[in-house]
Amino acid sequence: MALLQMMIVAGEASGDRHAADLVSEIRKRRPEARFFGMGGPLCAAAGVDLVYGAHEISVMGITEVIPKLPRLLKVLAGLKRAAARRQPACAILVDIPDFNLRLARHLKRLGIRVVYYVSPMIWAWRSGRIETIAERVDEMICILPFEEAIYRRAAVPVRYVGNPVVDQVPPAAEPEHFRRQLGLKLDPPALALLPGSRLSEVRRILPTMAGAARELARDRPGLQILVSVAPSIPRPEISAAFAETGLQPTLVDGRTPEVVGASDAAIVASGTAVLEAALMERPLVVVYRMSPVSYLVARLLLKVEYVSLVNLLLGRGAVPELIQRAMTPERIAGEVRRVWAPGADRDAQLQALRQLREVLGRKGAASRAAEEVVALIRS
Repeated sequence: MALLQMMIVAGEASGDRHAADLVSEIRKRRPEARFFGMGGPLCAAAGVDLVYGAHEISVMGITEVIPKLPRLLKVLAGLKRAAARRQPACAILVDIPDFNLRLARHLKRLGIRVVYYVSPMIWAWRSGRIETIAERVDEMICILPFEEAIYRRAAVPVRYVGNPVVDQVPPAAEPEHFRRQLGLKLDPPALALLPGSRLSEVRRILPTMAGAARELARDRPGLQILVSVAPSIPRPEISAAFAETGLQPTLVDGRTPEVVGASDAAIVASGTAVLEAALMERPLVVVYRMSPVSYLVARLLLKVEYVSLVNLLLGRGAVPELIQRAMTPERIAGEVRRVWAPGADRDAQLQALRQLREVLGRKGAASRAAEEVVALIRS
């Protein structure tokens, strides 16, 4: 049986996870498939021949991109050469639109069919990208339900397959269940901190999270502070953020859903982790901070009222959002106290989080995405 060459390009922790799951599902249908490209440790474990690691382009924001631009261009050129040499049956590009849409242009020139998995946020900003996508992408596979109609109106081949996070999180259960899994103390209260998967994010966000944790620890003696650490983040960076707080956090490699499940409340950096935390049905507060220049540009371009996926999907402010200057230790701690304590605010948020599962739909996103890819190859 001839080998089927396929290219896959993913960045950051969530993209690595989605890509690895998709690779596994494609292999069930096409065992002869061989994958190469870019990804993280999960893609490597799934058998992807990594030409580059995802950590090499892990950057977000205008001022953060500029110093890394030479490296980004070098990786882009390397992936172009790899595609030209191996001539894959198709390329699956996962998220990271600024990078992947540039790569897609070159792939189309080579006659390689392009599948895009996890749509750029054209509904939030830079809506003109849909014309670029129509030119360079053979099929868009969406993971947010409202995206499908946007692409259909633009005559872009599209399918909503469900959200892979629904498959990736364990069923919600009592905190003690997850504390046993993680080897934690069962009785003391616990607070989860999810600071993001990019080093620049962690440096801007985690010290303020740590300050909020110190405020909350004054209310709850013995409070366990649990930090989910992405593979791309060196542990000394986490320790440095807590250096002046007097707290000794418990660091857990990955396992974001379990970390949230083991906790009584969570402080979460805006991103995919918000969905993971929300599906574990724990009270949470969403935070984020960008560089001043990046934030100014975002304010000018953003067309949505909310930044967190939970609020966007539910169409209302179901979870608190503290962005930029509003993201202070005192304000974060105040919002956590409000939803941690039994009462109407907590009950309303938990009810909203349970509704989120209904909005996202059934399991099997990676399986359905694999069916789309295999059908495209067959055609």
